[in-house]
Amino acid sequence: MPVVWSDSHRLHDPDAEIWVGVRTPGNEVPARAERIREHLEGAGARFVEADRQPDEAARAVHDTGLLDYLARAWEDWEAAGLTRDPGQESVVPYLFPHPGLFAPGQEPRLAAAASARAGQFAYDTMTPLGPATWRAARAALDTAVTAADLILAGEPAAYACCRPPGHHVTRSCFGGSCYLNNSAAAAARLRSAGLGPVAVVDIDAHHGNGTQAIFWGDDAVLTGSVHVDPGAGWFPHYLGFEEETGAGANRNVTLAPGTGDDGWTEAVRSLAGWVEDGGARALVVALGVDAAGGDSESPLEVTADGYRTAGRTLGGLGLPTVVVQEGGYDLDQIGRLVHETLAGIEEGARG
Repeated sequence: MPVVWSDSHRLHDPDAEIWVGVRTPGNEVPARAERIREHLEGAGARFVEADRQPDEAARAVHDTGLLDYLARAWEDWEAAGLTRDPGQESVVPYLFPHPGLFAPGQEPRLAAAASARAGQFAYDTMTPLGPATWRAARAALDTAVTAADLILAGEPAAYACCRPPGHHVTRSCFGGSCYLNNSAAAAARLRSAGLGPVAVVDIDAHHGNGTQAIFWGDDAVLTGSVHVDPGAGWFPHYLGFEEETGAGANRNVTLAPGTGDDGWTEAVRSLAGWVEDGGARALVVALGVDAAGGDSESPLEVTADGYRTAGRTLGGLGLPTVVVQEGGYDLDQIGRLVHETLAGIEEGARG
């Protein structure tokens, strides 16, 4: 299948993030995409350059306020002198407008200070904005939507090798190392072209909370996610539990820490069956490979064979399929895991 790519992903290169108030090394780094590319090039993949998409592609899934903020955040931060005093070289929020801060019915005004404005659009401190983060995030969305356009042009499947990832971004706020929801934008493009209902199946180790929120209650987009149980203490903590549904258009399958191939692939099969029963006419796979054993960002123990099996299951649905890269942080195995999944999808599609 074609692999859609943009060199602009390299513009976002966070060397650190803030976790529980402590500066820690960043792990959503350019090497993630580069390792995937190296592996797929070695396997003979065909690469396609991402096309610049109109702004409507982002507005289809995000509020204008969020988009305007992201486009100006670094410029405003630098103009406010925060790179000099206190010397914070990335945009990091320090104050969040929690609902409990306001009287009933009272809405927060847009903060005048750049330092406070960050907390109105970001929901964690782990997703820093640098000088060119917006350009990289916008190119990632372009990459995913270009892959959707290839499907509309007749390709049976296409893979968007994009970063930063996106499945944690809602319509109005970002976090979880994500800035724009690439998978949601791909689904919106397919739906707008008349391929609805579109199914988004998220196999990242963490709940696709942003995609769920964007399409909550929207019967034209089915959102399913298999992930480690947030009730066991894992991001995003507050939602993603199995019993959550949105007018029948949402399904979550939660897994206990330590779950390996058998439990994980069965969960993927259950989501595939749900997609089939829902009458989906197109599929977006939010491909995180951080459920793999050895990945520091999750306690799941999926192997390369498990990813190939999951790919066969999803390819076996026989739907036009866009695969969008999400998580995966073990640089030694990320390329192989992506390749195994894509190969499985192609095998499943061939029957």
